[in-house]
Order: sequence, then C-alpha cells, then structure tokens
Amino acid sequence: MNSKYLFMASMNIESDKQQVFDEVYDTEHVPFLAEVPGVISIARFKTEELRLAIGGDIKNIVVDNQPKHTAIYEVESPEVLISREWSDAVEKGRWANEVRPYTKNRKHILLRRN
Repeated sequence: MNSKYLFMASMNIESDKQQVFDEVYDTEHVPFLAEVPGVISIARFKTEELRLAIGGDIKNIVVDNQPKHTAIYEVESPEVLISREWSDAVEKGRWANEVRPYTKNRKHILLRRN
C-alpha cells in the first residue's frame, strides 16, 4: 500500500436485494469509480467473525452495529472524493436507483497514513 489516503464505504443491504447489490457493485459501481482520476485501487470485503490473541487470551472481538459490506478505495487525495468525476461516477448505472435506496447503516471513513 503506497498511497496516503484510504476511503472506506461500509453498509448493509436489505436481504432481498443482496444479489443485485453484488452484481451492480462488481459490474458497474467499481468499474465506474475505478475510472475516476486519482482512484488507485478498489477492493470489496465482507465482515467476518474476529477471534484475536491478545493479552495472553483468545478473545472474540465484536464491534456493535458494524456493517456487513465494506469497500476500500485507495485514493491520491481527499479531493478525489469531491471531484466532478467522482460525483458523476457514483450516480452512473443502476447504483443510484436500484441499490442505494436499499442500503442502511452506511458509514464513510477517510483515513490518512502517518
């Protein structure tokens, strides 16, 4: 990982919309956003149960209300996220009408590497 910024978008999706969520995310949303100048890479993840060795014990780590789906975007700068190209890309395809209205517990985080 070489860039200075990561943007994370996390959310849940209504269960009856899971298939269209995955399809649109993979075939439209990610490709459109990958074309935005300043977007370096994009990866999607699903939250898993976390067991962690810490302090000599194995612990189950639970973050209350953690969304199931997270996409991590490696970006050149925070300005990428407010650019005209980003704004246009997030509205392209079926995402805006067929997916976004059925998402919930959305969290957006910008991280800067020290």
